Amino acid sequence: MVNLIIKNLKEIDAAVRDEAEKIINSKTKFYNELFKKYNKDLTIEVIINNSSSTYTISASIDLKSKKVLLAEEGKDPIKVINKLFNEFKKAVKRQYELERKDYEYKRKR
Repeated sequence: MVNLIIKNLKEIDAAVRDEAEKIINSKTKFYNELFKKYNKDLTIEVIINNSSSTYTISASIDLKSKKVLLAEEGKDPIKVINKLFNEFKKAVKRQYELERKDYEYKRKR
């Protein structure tokens, strides 16, 4: 099971705060499906920082082998969240495949 922790959500403008939270929640549904049979409870931590009209959003998950951490910067928080989670999805899948040793599997002919 994957838990979600969003820190500093109040730093996003009130006009787009609800939309940002909905996008983050919808993006984490993929991880619940991916780690359905994973034997460790996981936590995705999303941290939002705002400094002078630039948003820095980071996401991290602590897998068995190592912690995957990514961060993105930009002026529009919605675009930053989408870009971050697209890259985060790739990185998490790559690390999960390395843990499972999918690269060693050879298909029988």
